Amino acid sequence: MTDPRSVLIVGAGLSGCLLAVYLARRGHRVRVYERRGDPRVAGYVGGRSINLALSARGLWGLAGVGLDRVVMEREAIAMPGRMLHDRSGRTGFQPYSSRPGDAINAVSRGGLNLTLLREAAAEKGVEFFFNHWCTDVVLEEPAAWFNSPDQRDIRVDADIILGADGAFSPVRGRLQKVDRFDFSQSYLRHGYKELVIPALPGGGFAMERNALHIWPRGGTMMIALPNRDGTFTCTLFWPFEGEHSFSALPPGPGVRPFFDREYPDASALMPTLDEDYERNQVGSLVTVRCWPWQHNGTVAVLGDAAHAIVPFYGQGMNCAFEDVRVLADLLDEHKGDFGAALPAFQDARKANADAIADMALENFVEMRDLSGRSEFQYGKRIEQLLHRAVGDGVTPRYNLVSFSTVPYSSAQRRGREMERVIEAVSRRVPAPAAYDEAWEQAVLEAAGPLLTSITPLEGGA
Repeated sequence: MTDPRSVLIVGAGLSGCLLAVYLARRGHRVRVYERRGDPRVAGYVGGRSINLALSARGLWGLAGVGLDRVVMEREAIAMPGRMLHDRSGRTGFQPYSSRPGDAINAVSRGGLNLTLLREAAAEKGVEFFFNHWCTDVVLEEPAAWFNSPDQRDIRVDADIILGADGAFSPVRGRLQKVDRFDFSQSYLRHGYKELVIPALPGGGFAMERNALHIWPRGGTMMIALPNRDGTFTCTLFWPFEGEHSFSALPPGPGVRPFFDREYPDASALMPTLDEDYERNQVGSLVTVRCWPWQHNGTVAVLGDAAHAIVPFYGQGMNCAFEDVRVLADLLDEHKGDFGAALPAFQDARKANADAIADMALENFVEMRDLSGRSEFQYGKRIEQLLHRAVGDGVTPRYNLVSFSTVPYSSAQRRGREMERVIEAVSRRVPAPAAYDEAWEQAVLEAAGPLLTSITPLEGGA
């Protein structure tokens, strides 16, 4: 390894704190600057945060510094499938995988951020500076300018500057001024608003604890993820404009009747619905793509700063944690040389970041429109039968994304191949009255010749 470097991380969110742990354990001096206040003092501000689904990639990132067990023990609730709620309040469970034990894990954003912050702060050589807004980056030095709590402009020099500062990254904003820097951002016509289902008296859960709950309504939906305290964090994903939209339902006397009609079983469990709906703001949903992610081997962005995605595959945090470990592994491979590791990092991650961005947008349509349809559910039944019978050679896209570290781009390709097979089998073997052995045999016989079109997968991240 080369001599320890002075590394400046902009952003003390999830990826910034994890990155600080990785770099400190490699002997670097790490300073982390954050525009928000210290959540250890002020508490984590909720109301505009979507609860997180921690899965294989995020756990792999945490495991590189031994934090996977810590997070799972302190924060996680396993969700092996989605629970669908119709307008009558009836429910149906859809497992995510045919393999027992496969599950995504609900975690609180605030709780996880605090856990990672405390772990990073305990590392030798890590310092945190809160209430410091990054206003500019001097790329050729490198150095960064911050507005301090007493409103002074201060300059911080470093050997390396890494932007883990989110979708609206000031570090990326400075990179955008470099010649031939490609950048795009696209917003969904949908926004989100956070609500809550409280715990039952005594602390129990008001709904099934081990499931991601979805109220699909065709073009709109509400979801709910469980928390360790017995509550559920609910999130509305509605258009800004239109019939079933935020503009069509302003805070006021119409909120409760609307929820009684559209989400009756949830409405009955939400005593503070009117207050939450009025208090919590509507957030926007953006996809960010850019290139390059680094400049001169000394300044780089990662996580949402490089590739913000919409939350409908639950992969924003997982992808960012994967970024962190890939970067650390490349630093090891290049003997601590950031000048070699940062270009290698962006080359390794760009295609995969683009792939999960596309899949997240596609999964929104699946969750809000398709998941409640009988033909979609039949296709999932076929997919899971093939996976049980054939094995890893036909692992579904969802499994590859959520339960493996196979590159996102490979998972995307596999998903397209499997869609063609399932559509063909569905046409040849219509949904039966009973799912018996005869049906299984018919599906396997119809699928057999088609499975030769499935290409082998690459290794993990």
